[in-house]
Amino acid sequence: MLYCTRLAETLMKRYPDPDSYPYASWSYPQGFLLWGFIRLYEKTGDTTYRDYVMRYCEEHVGDDGTVRGFTGVSLDDMMSASVLVWAYTQTHLPKYKLACEQVRRSFDDYPRNPDGGFWHSRDREGEMWVDGLFMGQMFLVRYGAYVDGADRDACFAEAIRQLNIVFDRCEKDGSGLLYHAYSARPGTPWANVVTGKSHEIWSEGLGWYAMILADVLAIIPKEFPGWQSVQKQLEKLLASLAIVQDPCSGLWYQVVDKIHSPGNWHDSSGSAMFLYTFRKAELLGLCETSYPDVIRRGFEGLKTKCLTDLEGNLNVYDACDGVCVQIDYETYVRYAKNVNAKEAVAAALWALAAVELEAV
Repeated sequence: MLYCTRLAETLMKRYPDPDSYPYASWSYPQGFLLWGFIRLYEKTGDTTYRDYVMRYCEEHVGDDGTVRGFTGVSLDDMMSASVLVWAYTQTHLPKYKLACEQVRRSFDDYPRNPDGGFWHSRDREGEMWVDGLFMGQMFLVRYGAYVDGADRDACFAEAIRQLNIVFDRCEKDGSGLLYHAYSARPGTPWANVVTGKSHEIWSEGLGWYAMILADVLAIIPKEFPGWQSVQKQLEKLLASLAIVQDPCSGLWYQVVDKIHSPGNWHDSSGSAMFLYTFRKAELLGLCETSYPDVIRRGFEGLKTKCLTDLEGNLNVYDACDGVCVQIDYETYVRYAKNVNAKEAVAAALWALAAVELEAV
């Protein structure tokens, strides 16, 4: 059995109702996980995976399009709505279109910095996190592409704008690697007093950014204004990630660019996200440079973190659960590692499915 299908079976056994997946009923982990199941369904045709996703959608969307649990208080809250876009494409039920429209309206008054960058949440004044690029744009680009054609150009332009703003604010020294966050608010504890950037490049945060680059480039047409700017970001990012990949393990470190620093360790969550991005870029021809050895080593490395227990369940080791922006290097590398951290499990499902199942 493939790793991806074994992991999916483990998850359906462990969480027969996807609404029980940690940590809240409606939040980004469910959406992130369910996109892995969507891709399994699309590649295998096994309706068990489709039914699993649709159960979550049915539980959260009323006949009038009201989305149970949705608040719009943060970009994290937007992410699961990207699954509702998919549900609409599958069913064409009016309630799913109404639900997506509800989420789309929440962007209209969503707070921004003076440069136009979205805050990570309505209560985090001035703070832009690289995580938020994934959370917001997973929904926005799909809404424009598949729900409301009249809003298409605005959604695509906004997605590109957000990616460009955060890239400009968070990039480290022209490397294509992004610090975890930027704040326009003076006095933010984790921000450099001069640049506003946070102090470290966290692997999972950079992984969110990497994945959304690939997904945005896959959905928005090449001829759309600004597509090339995002493609250049991906080129730079992958070139730098290839350099900092551990050649022995095939994995990436918790603090990505400090590979020889004391206490640093291999993060399975960020590693899975990077592996997915390299594979997606290869399949879609998004970069001029090909990285077959990086993908091969990354896949072999990820498998060493996905271990089967005595009951036949596949467990994902060595990742943190729910890391916000931290003050310094020591805090990132000392953050507690868990088995089956919610982000790592979903990231592994994405990456394993991309390597084991996907083809052009």
